[in-house]
Amino acid sequence: MRNREGWGSVTWWEMVAVCAAGVGAGAINTVVGSGSLITFPVLLATGLPPVTATVSNALGVVPGSVSGAIGYRAELAGQGRRILKLGAGAVCGGLAGATLLLTLPAAAFERIVPILVGLALVLVAVQPLIAGRLRRRRERSGGRPRADVGPLLFCGLTLASVYGGYFSAAQGIIYVALMGLLLDEPLQRLNAVKNVLVALVNAVAALFFLFVAEFDWTAVLLVAAGSALGGQLGARAGRRLSPRVLRSLVLAVGTLALGQLVIR
Repeated sequence: MRNREGWGSVTWWEMVAVCAAGVGAGAINTVVGSGSLITFPVLLATGLPPVTATVSNALGVVPGSVSGAIGYRAELAGQGRRILKLGAGAVCGGLAGATLLLTLPAAAFERIVPILVGLALVLVAVQPLIAGRLRRRRERSGGRPRADVGPLLFCGLTLASVYGGYFSAAQGIIYVALMGLLLDEPLQRLNAVKNVLVALVNAVAALFFLFVAEFDWTAVLLVAAGSALGGQLGARAGRRLSPRVLRSLVLAVGTLALGQLVIR
């Protein structure tokens, strides 16, 4: 366990546990999201203070986010313009969230985070029903399906990125929920965009933390090594899932994440 003597007193089993948590987080982040709900408690268990654990985790999961996005590169084909638009909002939102983490009291987001995650899960669950109704309405009116980024989606994802820069758990679920509701695209292609946006938010938050926040390099490197491997494993498994199975997995992991957030 980490104590006042620092990571020099940490055991090999604790180091293995942190690295393994990174693998799990990288895989789950790529397929669904909420991987930080694995690494964050493990880092706390080693004795890291909450803010230091949050910052170290944010730095450590960046390689996993990038690895997962690379693993989904086939599903990213033809989405360059969309990613540029949404990515700009993700970078701004991520930087704002990282700033809030270091300026607001720790309890500032505790009440709103479970509400956001709960609403996202509801949207994911009812998205096929809503999409079906919108499709039938377009067919009756002769309208075209929305394939571009509108103001509502841009603002929604930018705000979600503020949350992601502050506390990244379940941000991917919120992204998928918003895009699934407002874009007419297969779930796997939306998941690919989600991975890029998460990578951008994590990267900009990590760069900010490098200069202004306290973190632990040992924890960062252990999580980074694990998450990079987990990102590739998650991409290989996730791309093979059917939309129904992927949606069910999102709901299952998101429900567990919501439960953990409520009881914290």
